Amino acid sequence: MKIDLRKLAYSDTIPFSGTADLSDETLYGAKPFQSPVTYSGTVTNQLDVLRLTGEVKTTYHTCCARCLKPLQIPLSADLDVVLSRNAADEGEEEEVFHIEGNEFEAEDIFVPALILQVDMIYLCRQDCKGLCPSCGCNLNESVCSCGSKQADPRMAVLAKLLEGNEGRQD
Repeated sequence: MKIDLRKLAYSDTIPFSGTADLSDETLYGAKPFQSPVTYSGTVTNQLDVLRLTGEVKTTYHTCCARCLKPLQIPLSADLDVVLSRNAADEGEEEEVFHIEGNEFEAEDIFVPALILQVDMIYLCRQDCKGLCPSCGCNLNESVCSCGSKQADPRMAVLAKLLEGNEGRQD
């Protein structure tokens, strides 16, 4: 959605809202934005400083990092950004978005802010047991009978040393 800053000549505030379709966006090898992204906010002119404030929301579709259970995580981000036509305006305390001309795309500001809210991994619950590394059974739902006490293959040499020394008491 393009926001026309020339409307600030008639009013000190430009309210706006819209939706964005991110269903083709790939993140971490998946397409997690299956729900529409909604955003709303205002652009205000305060003593010739243009400030955009708003909120962006969506539902993030992913899987538990341990058991692969499908998850739907509500994501949202609040924004407070200064709009500047001058590339030299970089405040250390404030976020500055550089614009050219009298229009800008709202999605150019809101979508990156939303993506920055995504965590690397999500869990279905904090104590998720995950999947059995041998048979793939979901350990949250049942106990597998595949012999879960399998040793790490990198430790096989040490296991052989221990087998030979079981009867000795040096």
